[in-house]
Amino acid sequence: MHLLMDVGVEAAPHFPISATLVYVVGFIAAVTIGSIAWYNSKRPVGWENKERPDIVPKVDKEETPGL
Repeated sequence: MHLLMDVGVEAAPHFPISATLVYVVGFIAAVTIGSIAWYNSKRPVGWENKERPDIVPKVDKEETPGL
């Protein structure tokens, strides 16, 4: 009986690496997109005259977004 139980435990799948990879890539993408959005938004108090980092692209606002 113990032999059958041991076989089932050894054959159990481990946590998939692909799930971890999806979480890591998703987190990096969220931070990157959030940083670009923050830099392109209205500057907080005290940051009005600061220069935009070279890595952040300039995104022009549309007068009628979504139309």
